[in-house]
Amino acid sequence: MIYTILIPFIAGAFVKAFPFKKRAHKEIFLETMVILNSILVWYLILNSNGEVFTLANFTGGLYIAFKIDGLSKVFAGLVSFLWPLATLYAFEYMTKEEREDSFFMFYTMTYGVTLGIAMSENILTMYFFYEFLTLITVPLVMHTLTREAILASRKYLYYSLGGAAFGFIGMIFIIIYGFQTSFQYGGVFAPVTWAAHSDVLLVVYILAFMGFGVKAAICPFNSWLPDAGVAPTPVTALLHAVAVVKSGAFAIIRLTYYCYGAEKVKDTWAQNVLMIVIIFTIVYGCSRAVKETHIKRRLAYSTISNLSYILFGVIILTPAGLLGGLCHLVFHAFMKIASFFCAGSIMHQTEKHYVYELDGLGKCMPKVFTIFTVSAFALMGVPGLAGFISKWYLCQAAVSSGNILACVGIGGLLISALLTAIYMLTIIVRAFFPGKDFDYSKVEESKDPNWKMILPLTVFTVVTFIFGIYSAPFAEFFYKVAYGLI
Repeated sequence: MIYTILIPFIAGAFVKAFPFKKRAHKEIFLETMVILNSILVWYLILNSNGEVFTLANFTGGLYIAFKIDGLSKVFAGLVSFLWPLATLYAFEYMTKEEREDSFFMFYTMTYGVTLGIAMSENILTMYFFYEFLTLITVPLVMHTLTREAILASRKYLYYSLGGAAFGFIGMIFIIIYGFQTSFQYGGVFAPVTWAAHSDVLLVVYILAFMGFGVKAAICPFNSWLPDAGVAPTPVTALLHAVAVVKSGAFAIIRLTYYCYGAEKVKDTWAQNVLMIVIIFTIVYGCSRAVKETHIKRRLAYSTISNLSYILFGVIILTPAGLLGGLCHLVFHAFMKIASFFCAGSIMHQTEKHYVYELDGLGKCMPKVFTIFTVSAFALMGVPGLAGFISKWYLCQAAVSSGNILACVGIGGLLISALLTAIYMLTIIVRAFFPGKDFDYSKVEESKDPNWKMILPLTVFTVVTFIFGIYSAPFAEFFYKVAYGLI
């Protein structure tokens, strides 16, 4: 199990320590190592028996250990599927960037750190890798070394470390008052302990939720995410779709269902407070996306909104809500990484960064804009695509919960769907329908990128369709995870 974390570190360090003379050799080496690591991860997922691997023991019963349970399988499986494709895309994108070796070193190492979060057996291990994820991704955010990149990386670091400090408070209270530090579905607080300290523990729960929620871009701690868009697109796609933001959502699921226990927080004032914050974030993110003209920043605000879809499912505090949250955690990753990679392809091929510059490009770059259209419809929740399925489960869970605020949240989801249609369709209409008098000679030199970019985009699109029309097997697995059966 530990090898899946170490291999990306070794591969990344090797690229920096022993630079390849030919770029093609470096690409082959990195892609091979990433694919082999993903194969190993999937072998562990398919053959896991609940075994715990302990790496280090400390005093007071604290230890660093790894275990693959149902929730680990969801996150580790997602990460290991996407990373080889994202790496392939990065090879072409980085041809126009400097300091490639440094980039691929940190980029590959991030894979191992993210798997460390996914496979953590207890709160201490998860927190260790959660902090490590911040440190390993800061160089990626500031890769271009422009003033904007340095400021963005500084903000990202301050926000992430500040949020982790509140997460640390939550971890300390779990260690002190819980009967174990290992994750256990249903929580680790004994009834007597909870009855004696429930008020304090609920306050700490909100602090830890908001702390881990910084990486999940919850309001008001989300401004770092659009600013991080100055990083190369392979970085922003993983920041906004997989590694960082989903690690925040993953940590909140662990905190809520495997440390506290949903039943202990349900129907309390803490649930209501967090529900209001999450609904506000859903609407806020979409509203800002409508206003934003920079392509990647628009998609970043979209991510802020969609991440709170996941948190909305979590804070409903029922297995049905968690089912909806898990569906969106996985489905959104494919929809959003496709849209970000399309944006990156446009910028890579045309040097255009703003929505108002995209007129007529749909005819010159049909593959990219067709894939972008599919991802846009999926994010809007069009039936037959992945986004509809996860939103359906979330709305179902909200209604069945009987919580009035959860029902208000359905209204937030509907407003979000409408605003998503506005800010995504604006791009599509400009690209495909620039007007009768548009002079196509202005964009005739633009064309679709090569196969290294198109292949990952095609795979993401196919998976988005599969989730939309054949989601039952995946939903069944998520059901078992949400109900604590695996």
